[in-house]
Amino acid sequence: QVRLVESGGGLVQAGDSLRLSCAASGRTGGTYTVGWFRQAPGKEREFVAAIRWPHDSPFYGDSPLRGRCTIAVDNANSAVYLHVYSLKLEDTAVYYCATDLLQESVVAGEGYKTWGQGTQVTVSS
Repeated sequence: QVRLVESGGGLVQAGDSLRLSCAASGRTGGTYTVGWFRQAPGKEREFVAAIRWPHDSPFYGDSPLRGRCTIAVDNANSAVYLHVYSLKLEDTAVYYCATDLLQESVVAGEGYKTWGQGTQVTVSS
């Protein structure tokens, strides 16, 4: 059974950049999708980015971070990274990665079976 562990969050200042990591364990080969989502207090969960592993095909769709983030696969370390640039106060949220996509759409959180515990990102002015 696959397990996901996010890391890299913390307290940063507006304008800073951050690299979030999603480490996967328990997976043995195959092709699958990993998505990043975020949820701010009192708000609905938002799709941020997704990527096909190991083919490295990123998808951002209508992500609120489109143009300010990149998603990438690190096959050597079995990890998926989310780089976020020019952080804004409104980027404060818990960021989650997810996998085991059960449906075609990569932007719907309910379509993913396996989730990490999340990593908190707090942006201060």
